[in-house]
Amino acid sequence: MQERPKLKLITTQDGSHSLMREDLNETYHSFHGAMGESKYVFIEQGLDWRAQQGNSESLKVFEVGFGTGLNAYLAAEWAVKKEVTIEFHSVEPFPVPRELYEQFNYAQSEEGNQLLQKLHDVPWDSLQNINDHFSLVKYTSTLEEFRSSLKFDLIFFDAFAPSKQAEVWNLENLQKCFEMTNARGYLTTYCAQGQFKRNLAAAGYEVETLKGAMGKKEMVRGLKF
Repeated sequence: MQERPKLKLITTQDGSHSLMREDLNETYHSFHGAMGESKYVFIEQGLDWRAQQGNSESLKVFEVGFGTGLNAYLAAEWAVKKEVTIEFHSVEPFPVPRELYEQFNYAQSEEGNQLLQKLHDVPWDSLQNINDHFSLVKYTSTLEEFRSSLKFDLIFFDAFAPSKQAEVWNLENLQKCFEMTNARGYLTTYCAQGQFKRNLAAAGYEVETLKGAMGKKEMVRGLKF
């Protein structure tokens, strides 16, 4: 078993928390802003964009990297606000310890903080109802180890950067994601590295390069038709 990485709580430039993984010298989010990046890449260019296409009353989402739980938290809030049912699946080989996630400042209310804590506290490796609009299953697994016959409408690809974990962004993993993506579904990520985009296209996705978030020039959506 891999040694659990050493994590350090940090504050990004928009005031929201993230974590530094010290063995990789890499943050879980953009240092320009954890909240701003996640809202833009995964909510605005992910869930909001999907809703604009129609047929979004019920969605299945797969996430590569549960991490701090920020994307799941924002997706759960979005589901309630939009009255959309989301079944959210996420892989994470190294769950964040309680002494760190209890400090996260993402919530702006006590109700929001209870939601964030619940996302972290619920048992792993089984589907859990979080509220009337959102259910969650967290797998203690890497993407490489993950096996499922499920199909998803949207994939949040939020792994550490290719410069730090190139193996996660390889063609084999992206082919796996493509197979798990429903027709007219898509993958969204903060990354716009050239080799990644070539791998994404080789896996079968139509690659769409978009304006990036929080100081980054570009981001990417991969569409499956």
